Order: sequence, then C-alpha cells, then structure tokens
Amino acid sequence: MSRKLIAILRGITPDEVPAITEALIDAGITRIEIPLNSPDPFESIARMVACAGDRAVIGAGTVLDPSEVTRLAEIGAGMVVSPDCNEAVIRAAKAAGLLSYPGVFTATECFAALRAGADGLKLFPAFKLGQEGLSALKAVLPAGTETFAVGGVGPDDFAGWFKVGATGFGMGSNLYKPGASAARVAQDAKQIVSAYDCAVSDGA
Repeated sequence: MSRKLIAILRGITPDEVPAITEALIDAGITRIEIPLNSPDPFESIARMVACAGDRAVIGAGTVLDPSEVTRLAEIGAGMVVSPDCNEAVIRAAKAAGLLSYPGVFTATECFAALRAGADGLKLFPAFKLGQEGLSALKAVLPAGTETFAVGGVGPDDFAGWFKVGATGFGMGSNLYKPGASAARVAQDAKQIVSAYDCAVSDGA
C-alpha cells in the first residue's frame, strides 16, 4: 500500500538519518522530506538517499530557489516540496525529473502551480484553509489533482480531510521534533499510519 503520507523531518541532523529513516519505512511511511532550513540538509538528504533511495521517495522541503533543485538532483533526491508557489522552482524540478509539491492556499496559486507542472499541491497552512476551504477548491480543481494537507493537521483529522477530497498529508512536529529518538519516531509513525489506514477504510 502506497500511503500518501509525507514525513517532514525539520531539524534532523545527518547522524540521526539512518535510524530515523528505517523507523519511518518500517512503520509504512515511504515519502520523506528534509527541509532545507535543517542543519546540514544536503548531507542529510544524501545519506538518506544512500541508505533508502531504493525504498522511499526522498526529497527536500522549504525549497525556494532553482539552484537548490539542481543540487538536490545531483545528490539523487526525488522530490521537491516548497512552502510557496514558485513557478521557477516547479519548472526546475520537472526539468530535472523530480516530483514537485508546491505550497498553495488560493485557487490562483493552485492553478498557477498546475500549469507550471506540479505533481500535487501542498495546502499550507491547512488548518487556516480548513476542510470547507478545500471542499470549495476541489469543486474547481481538475479531477485527479493530488492535494496534501500540511500544517496543523493530525491523525484525528484524517477522516474529515479525506471526506472533502484530500489525497494525503504532510506530518511534521507530530511525527518528528529535533532530537527525538528513533524509538519515539517509530511509535508515533505507527500510530499515524494506523489512523491513516483506518480513515482510508472508513471512506472506502
């Protein structure tokens, strides 16, 4: 089962990468981003690609400039996630063969991102948009558009977001905080995956 869950490891350090990566994959989360405002992020991403690039989609978050996309492609990343809708970043990601998930909030941003080639939309901050906001957007978005709710969304909310058309979620501080042990991440990841699977089953 390919779950539409993206782990957001803001603040992770290179030495933590192997154990945290294995904990996430073992729990069933195989989309992982390391935000570029983390300590030594490119080294962390390179280590993650080396140990799990064949088992997970590894990428970066908080990508703000096309030059960062070039560097990510060089180290073997597969995914670019941004907090904003920067069409130059989206086009650079697609030109390099990477998946692109830009941050959007309005219909204007959604369509600009899709026209630039985005693979999916990161609804951010989702708690401000709300489920009613996504429901309104889904009425005009092209069928099949992938939408990831990110920011202020947790396992208790999954079912409600699925009902209004969300296709996935980005999990940050409720999955990983700087300094968290691999054991703690494994425990939280298993709970998040269980909640996701239950919400999917309820909506089936």
